[in-house]
Amino acid sequence: QVQLVESGGGLVQAGGSLRLSCAASGRTFSAYAMGWFRQAPGKERELVALISRGASTTYYADSVKGRFTISRDNAKNTLFLQMNRLKPEDTAVYYCAASSRSVYPLVASLYDYWGQGTQVTVSS
Repeated sequence: QVQLVESGGGLVQAGGSLRLSCAASGRTFSAYAMGWFRQAPGKERELVALISRGASTTYYADSVKGRFTISRDNAKNTLFLQMNRLKPEDTAVYYCAASSRSVYPLVASLYDYWGQGTQVTVSS
């Protein structure tokens, strides 16, 4: 079992920044690829970014590329998402998730554990 707890969400004006954190406990954090997903009202959950176990590989959705940065600290069992130049369309609940799969986990069904989510609201 892996427990994931997100923090750092909030209300920010367009153009601003937020840094999300995801604290992991339980099994070895470094054994999991990690992803950030988001879900806006009435929309499907979408992958925002993912990072491999050793942080050597990252992936970003086109909508956030160049604005968001995913990182992890395996020594502190923590995942981060730095979000810059935020837009109103970034408004959503953001979830961190852990995947034990050896393949590149681009879809939600490949993730084994999920956090409870943190709300990000970007005002125009």
